[in-house]
Amino acid sequence: MTLKLAPVLSRAWDEHDSYTLEGYRRHQGYTALRKALTEMTPDEVITEVKDSGLRGRGGGGFPTGVKWSFIPQGDGKPHYFVVNADESEPGTCKDIPFMLANPHELIEGIVIGAYAIRSGHAFIYVRGEVTHVARRLLAAVREAYAAGFLGKDILGSGFDLELTVHVGAGAYICGEETALLDSLEGRRGQPRNRPPFPAVEGLYASPTVVNNVESVASVPSIIRNGKDWFRTFGTEKSAGFGFFSLSGHVVRPGQYEAGLGVTLRELLELAGGIRHGHRLKFWTPGGSSTPLFTEDHLDVPLDFENVAAAGSILGTRALQVFDETTCVVRAALRWTEFYAHESCGKCTPCREGTYWLVQAYRRLEAGQGGEAELEKLLDICDNINGRAFCALGDGAVAPIVSSIKYFRDEYLDHLRHGGCPFDPARTTVWAPALTGAY
Repeated sequence: MTLKLAPVLSRAWDEHDSYTLEGYRRHQGYTALRKALTEMTPDEVITEVKDSGLRGRGGGGFPTGVKWSFIPQGDGKPHYFVVNADESEPGTCKDIPFMLANPHELIEGIVIGAYAIRSGHAFIYVRGEVTHVARRLLAAVREAYAAGFLGKDILGSGFDLELTVHVGAGAYICGEETALLDSLEGRRGQPRNRPPFPAVEGLYASPTVVNNVESVASVPSIIRNGKDWFRTFGTEKSAGFGFFSLSGHVVRPGQYEAGLGVTLRELLELAGGIRHGHRLKFWTPGGSSTPLFTEDHLDVPLDFENVAAAGSILGTRALQVFDETTCVVRAALRWTEFYAHESCGKCTPCREGTYWLVQAYRRLEAGQGGEAELEKLLDICDNINGRAFCALGDGAVAPIVSSIKYFRDEYLDHLRHGGCPFDPARTTVWAPALTGAY
């Protein structure tokens, strides 16, 4: 079996200066911007992106061009273009390495997107913890200003754009677009009531587009090569390419850029497979906030439709891979502790529910209580799912419900043994290759 990767966004990652303006321009950098500004109208740019089939790469999968078309024109209000670079979900790590290796592609995509929605001010909202990324973005922005790709009268087109890199204080909830907007405005990051939606009343109560880093960075190649070229990658309904982040018990973890629709089996072949002497037990198709998959799902095409049909969400394509040494109860507990810590506290189901999920999990891991404890856990999940103010609550319960679905006996084993039957040391990468159930 031979799988062809699609190194488009990562095409120059092996070059020592890929993050510089000079390094980017060697690979047709900013040629798409010149084409958009001099040969296309804003509406034509939106149509091209819409017809390409590009869908949001931040997890939701909403069509990017459609989102841009929602911005009302001729309303007399300023329009804002915001990039969500607040990557922080466990297992998700694609935008951060991309911004380190190729920040200018993101900047070029921002200018094209801002031109399309008639925006004069754009923002990149990046996490404060990744100081090295913020510094690299700031350096790239300075280069772009000096070269005339940002600022006044860009490339002599008459289009003006200011770009601000905003460093957030660090909160998972600010990855939710309306909480991000509140944080940008200097308030506590919490989700807003919707409607109104950001396209009508977003940043500073003005029409706003919020896109993920990878979504925006995919735009220059579409403008440069055309919508038909983009559709040669991926599937009919999930067009294009994307990063698949493999981590965990694989021989060669890392970023693999391929067309949507690739399977985990194909990606594992590229990554050297599961570590020697072990077998796949469970994995996440889209980060810790998505329902788990097992080895029975190795051949599910990783696109929006097929993953959903199989019972999960493609999300951010963060493929966390766990072998048979991993306790699924312990893994779910760690994720649940994260979501309880990161809940903004605005709504009762999430604020109270995630707290009680952690308490129930700690009792289960310790082998305390009976099967009724397991039912209580599911009952709490039922009271959170679909009732929380934003998607954090739904994401928190997704790995819990799915892990009980596929590994209920393992939960019961904790009760039978009076504690966890697994040895955590065996999950480490330096542990010797062993076999056996636990």
